[in-house]
Amino acid sequence: MKKYLTFGLLIMTALAAVAAPPTLVAPIGGKRAARKPAPPIYRENVQGVIPRATRGGNPLQMINPYAPAKYGTAAQSVVLDPDTGKWKGIKLFEIWF
Repeated sequence: MKKYLTFGLLIMTALAAVAAPPTLVAPIGGKRAARKPAPPIYRENVQGVIPRATRGGNPLQMINPYAPAKYGTAAQSVVLDPDTGKWKGIKLFEIWF
C-alpha cells in the first residue's frame, strides 16, 4: 500500500509541476544599462619583466649584470619590502593608469 501511495504522490507532483504556469519570465527587449568602456592600455602603461623582455630586443641581457643601461635595472622589476628592504617578488606584469 505504501508503494502505491508514494507512486501516486510522485505522479501528482509531476503533473502539478508540468501544469503550473511559468512564474519567472525574462523581459523581452527593454533598455540595457550603458557600460562604460574600459580605458585603453597603452605601451607606456604596461611595465614588468615580460613586457620589457618583448620590447627590449634581447631578453638575455636582462639577467646580464654588465648589460647596457638601455635594458634597465633590477630595481624596476623587483618588489621590495618597505620594512626590511629585501626583495619580495618579481613584477611580471604591472599595469598603471
